Amino acid sequence: MKLSRIIVAGSVALAASLGSASVAFADDHNTSNVSILHGVPGATVDVYVNGDALLTNFAPGTLTDPLELPEGSYDLKVVAPGAGADGEAIIEANDVAVPAGADITVVAHLTDAGVPALTPFVNDTSMSEEGGRLTVRHVAAAPAVDIRAGGAVAVSNLANPDEAKLDLAAGTVPADVVAAGTDTVVLGPADVTIAAGSNTIVYAWGSLEDENLALAIQNVALDTAGMPHTGAEGPANSTNGLVAATLLLAGVAVTVVMAQRNRAGNIA
Repeated sequence: MKLSRIIVAGSVALAASLGSASVAFADDHNTSNVSILHGVPGATVDVYVNGDALLTNFAPGTLTDPLELPEGSYDLKVVAPGAGADGEAIIEANDVAVPAGADITVVAHLTDAGVPALTPFVNDTSMSEEGGRLTVRHVAAAPAVDIRAGGAVAVSNLANPDEAKLDLAAGTVPADVVAAGTDTVVLGPADVTIAAGSNTIVYAWGSLEDENLALAIQNVALDTAGMPHTGAEGPANSTNGLVAATLLLAGVAVTVVMAQRNRAGNIA
């Protein structure tokens, strides 16, 4: 019963997060670019789409390359590693519609309180007047933080699951993450390369309490020709197509819950 309530609550939260996402659609594409970041420590899974393995041994900290999914309908299934396409489903969904033209990263991560959550982010591909862009996303079980570049605070009081964006010239930025309003380093330092024509996206994920905070870095191409691309919001129900990617990560979160309950039962 407890697990059932968690799954239902997760489904409600999933629908709400998709409904609030703003998706830019490109008229000249009939596919969606969907990247997936597994930011929940402690759970590895296999993911099947239409009976074929899409992701095997999908481990925490893994950020996939963009998955170019043609517009259409998909059957999805998440299983334990090695269970195969016919293995018992941790979660599955059939006839899931995927729209065209979305550029999204879906993140399975921990809230600031350490609870598994799902957050879809719309990747900003509009042209940068400075040449490059840095996006920082806080998806870790940790309080609000400041992001420092070259020792100076560039982003202040960034809380989970928020993001901040800066348009910057191409180059290398020495950066670290400190507890908000302090000089206490919780992650880094690390050299972050800002490439021309790219949105460099840095994710802070993991758990401060469990001492497994880590960084994941993604690069998304910017529009560089002609006028800046502003995009257009799709119809209100167009974000439902992102269920295809997000349900994959729902399986990850449920796996964590199941593993935690199994460990608790073994200890008892």
